[in-house]
Amino acid sequence: MAQNFLSKLVGSFSQGAADNPTVAMIEAAFSHHNLDIRYINCEVPPDRLRDAVNGARAMGWIGFNCSIPHKVSVIEHLDGLGESAAVMGAVNCAVLRDGKFIGENTDGKGFLQSLREVVDPGGKTVVMFGAGGAARAIGVELALAGAARIIIVNRGKERGQALVDLLNTKTSAKAELVIWQGMCKIPKDVEIVVNATSVGLYPDVDARLDLDPESLRAGLVVADVIPNPPRTWLIRQAEDRGCDVVDGLGMLVNQGVIGVKYWTGVDVDPLVMRDKLEEIFAA
Repeated sequence: MAQNFLSKLVGSFSQGAADNPTVAMIEAAFSHHNLDIRYINCEVPPDRLRDAVNGARAMGWIGFNCSIPHKVSVIEHLDGLGESAAVMGAVNCAVLRDGKFIGENTDGKGFLQSLREVVDPGGKTVVMFGAGGAARAIGVELALAGAARIIIVNRGKERGQALVDLLNTKTSAKAELVIWQGMCKIPKDVEIVVNATSVGLYPDVDARLDLDPESLRAGLVVADVIPNPPRTWLIRQAEDRGCDVVDGLGMLVNQGVIGVKYWTGVDVDPLVMRDKLEEIFAA
């Protein structure tokens, strides 16, 4: 019987790739479901991103992830965009379709799936810190899910205003910008708080959002996109004050499930991936 020694390939392009556990999570799912696919985790600086995408084409990859700092800049190197990625202007997952790399975004969908395990954002008021690629994805998905008001808190006016304008023109949500200067307090009418920045990401685990923790209160839903470590300063502060919390592991697992579905058509078991991540972070 003939054997096939040519595995299908997917992977990730980012900076800080050595700290990204996605490879372990995805390969655990591939193994569990007996999928002959390898996930290649690659350190790619911005000036080599075009080469990386062309290399994936040359090697016949069926798709790849993009993480910091490539989620927006990768678009110019792709052949097209899926609907949600086109609205967001950010891509974290490329999929080979009919010989072309099409950009999709699973960040927002993965986040929304995790959030909905705690609260439905429909009709809610949200404060979101950050305006980068992940924030754009999350903001759009929250708006499309019916969030009534989204307050973007960002230090830079230009990028923050661009996200606000996007939400106001492309969705029914009402968005506004607050320039992040000094200590930020969460208004009492806010129901959901989201950290969509990289503050607290390993190895800078002691970094803190410039946020007054005393403004967090019981009944507030607090979500952090940081998967490593799962229990960030924000998550710990929120738990101490009786908030309902959503950690970054859920978003990472759910976007992985969606990405594998895009690449293979297979629905993988999310518990296999979460168990692998919990094993890694407990070490």
